[in-house]
Amino acid sequence: MSSDLRVVKLSENIGARVDGVRLGELDDETAAAINQALIAHKVVFFRGQTHLDDDSHYAFAESLGVPTTPHPTLKFEGSRVMRLESIGGGGANQWHTDVTFVDRPPKASILRAVELPAYGGTTTWASTVSAYQQLPQPLQQLADGLWAMHNNAFDYAQVDPAKLAALEADPEAILKYANQFHSAHYETHHPVVRVHPETGERSLLLGNFVKAILGVNGAESQALFRIFQDRITWLENTIRWNWELGDVAMWDNRSTQHYAVSDYGTQRRTMHRITLAGDIPVSVHGEHSRVVAGDASDYSIVDIPKPLVA
Repeated sequence: MSSDLRVVKLSENIGARVDGVRLGELDDETAAAINQALIAHKVVFFRGQTHLDDDSHYAFAESLGVPTTPHPTLKFEGSRVMRLESIGGGGANQWHTDVTFVDRPPKASILRAVELPAYGGTTTWASTVSAYQQLPQPLQQLADGLWAMHNNAFDYAQVDPAKLAALEADPEAILKYANQFHSAHYETHHPVVRVHPETGERSLLLGNFVKAILGVNGAESQALFRIFQDRITWLENTIRWNWELGDVAMWDNRSTQHYAVSDYGTQRRTMHRITLAGDIPVSVHGEHSRVVAGDASDYSIVDIPKPLVA
C-alpha cells in the first residue's frame, strides 16, 4: 500500500479527502484502504488526479469493483464511460441515489471533472445513514416497514427553454435525451430502509426516482416521502464540493444521495462517470427489492441473487 495515503475527515456525518495516492491501477492493499474509507465516510475526494484519462479512470474503477455499462438506457457509443454534459441533458439538480429505478442500483459511482465553469458547478452529497440514525424511534419503526415505487419516467418540466436558447442548444437534442432516458421502462419496489451489505447499517432509500410510497393514498404518500427525504437533506448530513480540474469524487451509492448544483448559468460543465455494479437491496426484514418492469441484468454483471418479481 502507498505509505503516503492519508484520509482527512471533512465533516462529522459525511465526507473525507484521500491524499497521497495516484489513481489508476492500484495495488490490492491500497484499493482496500480506499474502499474502507469510502464505506466509513460515504463519499471520498481525490485532488490532483490530472493524469487520469478514460482508460485509467476505468482501471481505477476495476480495482474497486465491477464497472457497469454506462447506463441502462442512455447510450454512449464507443465509450465505457458516462459523459455528463451540462448542455446535453446531463445535469442532475435534484436529490437522488443513482439508478434506483432498477433492482440493483450501483454500489458506487466515480466522477471525474473534465471541463468546469469559471464559477459554480458544485456537487452536494447527503448521508442516508445518519438521516436514518437521527430519526426518533417511532419514525424508524414506521420507515422500516415501508416500501416505495421507483421508476425512470422523465420529468419534462426539467427542460428549461430559456437556458436552451441562451446556450443555442437544440431543443430536439434535449428531448431526444429525455426520450432515450425512458426508452425502456424500469420500475422497482424498494424498501424505504435498506441494510448495507458490508456494514449492516440501515439507510433511507429514497430520492427523485420515487414516484409513490406503497400502500397509502397520494396525499399520505407525499407526506411520508417529505418527512424522510427532508431529514436526509438536513445541512448537518451534507457536504458540498467545489470542483477543481483533476478532482475525482467517489461515493457509496448505498448510503448517499447527491445533487449537482445548477448555479453556473449557461457555461459548460463536463464530467465523466463510471459506476460499480451493486447488489439487490434488502429490507430490515430480509426481503429483497422486487422488479415490476424492465430487465436490468445486462446493466449489472456481478453474480447476485435472482431478483424477486412483484
